[in-house]
Amino acid sequence: MFKQFNSLLLKTDLKRVPFGQFSTATTLKEKWDLVTAVCLERKPLITTPLTKLELDYKNLLSQVEFERSLKSDHEMRIEKELKQLEQLKKGDDVEVHLKDTAQDFADASAEELSKFKSADRTTEADKKNDYKALDRKLDKHLVLVMKQKIGQKDLYLLPQAMRNDGETLRQAAERILKNTCGNELKATVYGNAPTGFYKYKYPSSVREKNQTVGAKVFIYFARYEKGQLQTKSPDYKWLDRTELNKILPEEYANSLSEMLVDE
Repeated sequence: MFKQFNSLLLKTDLKRVPFGQFSTATTLKEKWDLVTAVCLERKPLITTPLTKLELDYKNLLSQVEFERSLKSDHEMRIEKELKQLEQLKKGDDVEVHLKDTAQDFADASAEELSKFKSADRTTEADKKNDYKALDRKLDKHLVLVMKQKIGQKDLYLLPQAMRNDGETLRQAAERILKNTCGNELKATVYGNAPTGFYKYKYPSSVREKNQTVGAKVFIYFARYEKGQLQTKSPDYKWLDRTELNKILPEEYANSLSEMLVDE
């Protein structure tokens, strides 16, 4: 490869070829705005409900484990105490200690278990359809979107902003996350490189006025850790995968789905 390039240099009359034309770098003809967006995601807090097949398999495994298992110390104790009681009924001289029997322990445990109540999988936010609450859909991944004005349209998009001169895309992502969510919410941006990309062209009137073709959006992935959202935007939502596909622009949603793990 290098031999072919050197041969090309020898055959080229450098005096006749302007430096700008000989350069392999192409002249930038189109100007694009560089935009950074942050996909802030909250992980599921509980497991998803088991399907019928998964539940049947779970019950089968439990049955097999029970049939192959050895008796526990508690079961051995119950059998021993029952045998001692039978010997007492026959009048045999048996030394027993029946102050706290195994059956008493089993009854006390059953009573304590009856008082235990599992937490409801459905929260108040689910019942009220409160899309601004972080405690909705606990078994789903939730992504933050905000209503933004793009041209003449109001669209729900990921938090995003123009990259400032002198800052990297990662630094822009950190800035957007802080300005959008406030200081109380803690989240971690993963990686120095964007995980998603989307671009769109401006209307012709805007292109002619600003001499800019459109915007290139570099999407960074961030994981929610703790805290509450403090934002100046009055209209935002935490949405699961299905809700995202319904509310985001189609091509934008397709670009985002490529970087998100399927549930």
